[in-house]
Amino acid sequence: MSTSERPRILIIGGGYVGLYAAKRILKKMRYDEATVTVVDPRSYMTYQPFLPEAAAGSISARNVVVPLRRVLPRAEILTGRVTSIDQESKKATIAPVAGEPYELPFDYLVLSLGAVSRTFPIPGLAENGIGVKSVEEAIGLRNHVLAQMDKADSTTDPEIRKKALTFCFVGGGFAGAETLAEVEDMARDAAKQYNNVRREDMRFVLVEAANRILPEFGPDMGKWGLEQFKQRGIEVYLETSIDSAVDNHIVLKNGVEFDASTLVWTAGVKPNPVLAEYGVALGPRGHIDVAPTLQVAGTDYVWAAGDNAQVPDLVGRKAGNENAWCPPNAQHALRQAKVLGDNVIAGMRGFPQHEYEHKNLGAVAGLGLHKGACILLGKIKLKGRLAWYVHRAYHGMAMPTFNRKFRIVAEWTTSAFLKREIVNLGAMENPRAEFEAVALPSPAKKPEETPAPKAEAPKAGEKVAS
Repeated sequence: MSTSERPRILIIGGGYVGLYAAKRILKKMRYDEATVTVVDPRSYMTYQPFLPEAAAGSISARNVVVPLRRVLPRAEILTGRVTSIDQESKKATIAPVAGEPYELPFDYLVLSLGAVSRTFPIPGLAENGIGVKSVEEAIGLRNHVLAQMDKADSTTDPEIRKKALTFCFVGGGFAGAETLAEVEDMARDAAKQYNNVRREDMRFVLVEAANRILPEFGPDMGKWGLEQFKQRGIEVYLETSIDSAVDNHIVLKNGVEFDASTLVWTAGVKPNPVLAEYGVALGPRGHIDVAPTLQVAGTDYVWAAGDNAQVPDLVGRKAGNENAWCPPNAQHALRQAKVLGDNVIAGMRGFPQHEYEHKNLGAVAGLGLHKGACILLGKIKLKGRLAWYVHRAYHGMAMPTFNRKFRIVAEWTTSAFLKREIVNLGAMENPRAEFEAVALPSPAKKPEETPAPKAEAPKAGEKVAS
C-alpha cells in the first residue's frame, strides 16, 4: 500500500462508475498530482448487461469481467470492503480479505458501490433463491439448470422429474426478462441432447408485480414481449407476487401453487445498505443525495453516481417533470462516471464543477438467440433479429478494453458456426470435494465395535499369571 504524502482520491467500488471514474481521473491528472485508490471486494469489474448471456453459455465467464489492475495500472487496488467512514477526520476503515481492519486517510472521496438485490421477507427465499447480480451467480444458475435437466433425465420418479423441470423467475424488468429468455433458449437447445427430456416437459414461469413486463420499453413493447413469451410456452403471471418458497414449493398471492427446483430472483435492486455507515446524506429510499454536479449534499470533497446515488435528471426537469431522476442503468452510469472524474479533478484544482445532463439514447434488450427489442432515441422501435443485432453492437462497443471486446466478438462469431456448449460444471463450485473424500482418513471404529483379542493357551512350561 502506498505511503505517499500526495492527496488521496479514494474510490469505493470498482463497478461501472468506479472503473470509469478512475480511468478518467488518471487520464486528466498530472504526474504525481494525487494517489488514486480503488477499494472493492472483487479485483475485477463485472459488465452486468452480459450476465444473461453468460448464464446461457453464449459468453465465457472470464470475458464478462475486467481485471481492475490491468485497466488501472497506475492506481492502487485494495481488495476488501470499506466498513465505515469518519467524515470529520477523513479516514475510512478498510476490512481486507485477510488480516485486521485498518484506517486509510483520504482527501477526496468517490462513492460508487452500485446496488444489491432488493428482497423481501418471503419464507424460503433466502434458502432457495438465486440472484443474477454477479458473474458467479450467473454461472451458478447455468450449472443449476443443467443439473436439474440431468436429474430429470436420470430419474424414474415423475414427481422429482416434474419439480426438476419447473423454473420460476420473479421480476419482469430487463434483468428478469433477459435472463429468463436466455436460459429458456439454452434449455431448449440442451433438451436435444437428452433422451428423456423435451422442451414440452419443462415449465417456465415468470412472476411480475406490475401489470406488464419490460416496463422500460413502454406499454406497446411490453405487450409485444409478453406475446413473445407466451408463444415460447412461458407462463406469465402479472400483478402478483410470491407468498412463500419453502422447500421449493412456490405459493403465489393469486392462489397458484407449484413445486419448482429453480427460483431466480430479479425483482429490482436497492442501494448498498452499508451507505448508512458512511455519514453521508441519504434520500428516502437509501440512495445518496447528490446535486447535478454529482457532489454529495453538504460536502465539497465527496462525489457519488450510478445505482447508489439519486441523480437529478436535468433533461426531464427542463421538460416539466420536477421529480425526474436518472434511471439506474449502464447508459447513465458510464456517462456520469466521466463527468464525476472531471469534477474530482476540477475540485482538486479549485475549478468550477460541471452538471451532469444526458438525454436518454434509448434501451436495448436481448431475448435469446436472434431475438431482441430496442427503442432508439425514444422513437425508433425495433423487434426481433434486427433489434438483437443492435443490442449486441451497443454492448459490444460499451464493453471496457479492446481485449474483452475482441474476445466477446470472437465468441459470437464462432457460435454462428458451432453449436452451443451444453455441459454442467457444477462441481467447480466445490472443486476439492472429491479430493477431500479420498484424502480424509476413514472414521475410527467405536470401542464397542472393536473385537477383543482372543486369549492364547499357555505354552508348555509357561506359568499362568494369577
